[in-house]
Amino acid sequence: MFKHSITSIFISFILSFICAFHLHANALSEGELAQIKRLKKTALNSDLSYQLVESLTTEVGHRLMGSEGDKKAIKWATLKMKELGFDKVWTEDVTGPKWTRGEATGRIISPFPQPVVVIALGGSVGTGKAGITAPVEHFKTLADLKKAPKGSLTGKIAFVSYQMKRHIAGNDYGTAVGTRVDGASVAAEKGAVALIMRSVGTDNNRSAHTGSMRYDDVAKKIPAAALSNPDADLLVNQFSRGKPVNFYLKITSNNPKGETVKSANVIGEITGSEFPDEIVAIGAHLDSWDVGTGAIDDGLGVAMVLASAHNIAQLPTRPKKTLRVILFAAEEVGLLGAKAYVKQHKDNMTHHVIGAEWDFGLGRIYKMTPGVGASSLNAIRELAQILAPMGVALAPMNNARAQSDMSLLSDAGMPSVNFSPDGSKYFDYHHTENDTFDKIDPQDLKQNTAVYTVFSYFATQSTINFRE
Repeated sequence: MFKHSITSIFISFILSFICAFHLHANALSEGELAQIKRLKKTALNSDLSYQLVESLTTEVGHRLMGSEGDKKAIKWATLKMKELGFDKVWTEDVTGPKWTRGEATGRIISPFPQPVVVIALGGSVGTGKAGITAPVEHFKTLADLKKAPKGSLTGKIAFVSYQMKRHIAGNDYGTAVGTRVDGASVAAEKGAVALIMRSVGTDNNRSAHTGSMRYDDVAKKIPAAALSNPDADLLVNQFSRGKPVNFYLKITSNNPKGETVKSANVIGEITGSEFPDEIVAIGAHLDSWDVGTGAIDDGLGVAMVLASAHNIAQLPTRPKKTLRVILFAAEEVGLLGAKAYVKQHKDNMTHHVIGAEWDFGLGRIYKMTPGVGASSLNAIRELAQILAPMGVALAPMNNARAQSDMSLLSDAGMPSVNFSPDGSKYFDYHHTENDTFDKIDPQDLKQNTAVYTVFSYFATQSTINFRE
């Protein structure tokens, strides 16, 4: 009798354990899994994201913070969210420094006179009306420039010729972008009157790449510009003749000290039916540089997250958790929209249960990297199985920060997922006049939108605590 009771208790315990494990291991029910398959099919057959990025680039165009395009984009995004079925739509003000690009002109004066294509780096001071004519000192890398003795570049223009290497994940961007960000202050500390650099790009087009730079609080502010890749080659070739090289640079950029402009984060929600205070956040940045039409950086991302939310908004019932789409302002000039968002929402960051952003790449998503608690990895593996037929592999690491703006939310404690698309061609067009709608492949965009739709539904329906 006693032995039989022990056996019965043991069997009951095992059955309870199996049931509990089953419930924990499966983040979605059979009905929800069927629904997610239908959503995936909808996204893979929908042109909505393609239509949205066409609308943004055609009707608005570039969206530099504080510009007329930026103001139009905020109105466009607010209206689109309402049209696409969001329950709540609002804006949150963002303030940043005023800067006007003006025009940029460059010429090799000697030994062999040639006009070149240059562009001012974002935030650069101008040269003055007369421009600057000066001898050029060539450095292959930023590290080489840093090694130059103080005063050795007095009266000279510093030129850094490092060429970014192409990679599916854009791995060389971090090395190449250092000159763009810090090069002007490093050159000024050595006595230089200006900085010119090879564009941070992988193309061979005669189109220069802009991007943000910053001045430190010590060195003098000097003009900073980027050369197109072919023109950087031309300048290097002139140095190879062993003769002094002189260069003319004129930039009419204007960054009046203390003057600011306003923009706004645009935020929309599909309100959760059971856990409305728990937020799944997906995002992109709404602003762009004032060259091209901001199709790839980041109109692509804007369209994807809007379309993904719309796909879920069309379901007969609202998701369990709230899906929040954040279109960040002023990413290009220093993540200002993200900084403002984290500051404004610091008291409820624990309610942001998981998030992801799109701000890189052109091709299809091929990998998902999680950044979640160890116990919730089983749920991520379940998500990976759903995404696998679309060619998305699960990375072995569990250390993801979300991209760009959302990385600040990750730093504030939000669990995150990073989706890696093919970025082999991304830096051919990044921050150039060539960032236009025609570069977008409709089929690739459908796959990307389907991935974000599946992720959004999975995260909003799941009762998993991604922090654990």
